[in-house]
Amino acid sequence: MFGSLKALPADPILGLLAKYREDENPQKIDLGVGVYKNEAGHTAILDCVKAAEKYRNDHEDTKVYIGPTGSPVFNDEMSKLIFGHHKVLIENRARTVSTPGGTGALRVAAEFIKSCKAGATIWVSDPTWANHTGLFEAAGLTVKTYPYYDHENKSLDFDGMLAALKEVSSDDAVLLHACCHNPSGMDLSNEQWQQVVEVTKDVGFLPVVDMAYQGFGVGLDEDAYGLRLMAENVKEMIVCSSCSKNFGLYRERIGGCTIIGESPAAVDVAMSVLLYVIRVIYSMPPAHGAALVETILTSDELRAQWHAELKVMRDRINGNRQLLVDKLIENGVTRDFSFITRQMGMFSFLGITPAQVQQLQDEYSIYMVGSSRMSIAGIANQNVDYLAQSIAKVL
Repeated sequence: MFGSLKALPADPILGLLAKYREDENPQKIDLGVGVYKNEAGHTAILDCVKAAEKYRNDHEDTKVYIGPTGSPVFNDEMSKLIFGHHKVLIENRARTVSTPGGTGALRVAAEFIKSCKAGATIWVSDPTWANHTGLFEAAGLTVKTYPYYDHENKSLDFDGMLAALKEVSSDDAVLLHACCHNPSGMDLSNEQWQQVVEVTKDVGFLPVVDMAYQGFGVGLDEDAYGLRLMAENVKEMIVCSSCSKNFGLYRERIGGCTIIGESPAAVDVAMSVLLYVIRVIYSMPPAHGAALVETILTSDELRAQWHAELKVMRDRINGNRQLLVDKLIENGVTRDFSFITRQMGMFSFLGITPAQVQQLQDEYSIYMVGSSRMSIAGIANQNVDYLAQSIAKVL
């Protein structure tokens, strides 16, 4: 049976990482992989996570299954983190399950949507996270795109986005990024979110909000503004969340999928379908990462420590944006790169050609995706001068 298979190309980001690791240039810079790195280029374990792990190691007394929904404490704390003091929680119209990372949440959501309507269409932004299309199609959904990022003007194509959403069928789903848009870094303003919510209400499509970076933009509550506004105004909604970035729990694979229904009874019916979807995919979610998150969120001391550590990460990323723009100006670059400072989160399109991206890799050992999407966290004080000088030479 295997003899009929043909090799598929490697994931471009993972392939880029492999080339970076093999590069012997001491000045090499990795701007490809989307994980947070500190000033030393290391993705360290947060101190609050280390404390939570010690607590778990001292108190865990069983490895029995935790059930398909995951830990009730984790689910409750994640719901409050996502929504705050929101009417969907007060009205008991939201249900959260823990999932194997944000990707697992998205796949569960996709299978759930298929259960609602076979062959359903989901609209994603152009561009969007590279894995969105593949995982939705793997679940049997049809994927279409709506305009989002204007590469020529380095800005949000909001008029194009709004016009496209007005033409979406009421039976379709629309994926929206809550904050820190991947890969453009270009987020909706609060006023733009209000307009998107109005279109959602008028058209009646199902909003699916991917929130992988809560706390990496402006703040935990600020980054959830659009999501919370949407939940306040629609009867049904899905939220896919991740603890990989804001808790630094990448390899623990812990996230959540939240469904909102029109009433407690309606969401309970939906929940029964969601649990069946989970049962036939992975049966039970992993427990370790969820235990760490709930330990942090239920401890005043650890929660405060997490807030402080999250702020350090957020401030470093935002500071790197201004730092790079300033260094480009210092090196005589006259092209306007100020758009980088108006974006949020881990990523930005540098806006150079694929040939120039390849030149940066071949001649200067600077690695980024061919679209010029770069991970802002890979910039550091010790490499930013070399990075800016190299970009200036390529330009």
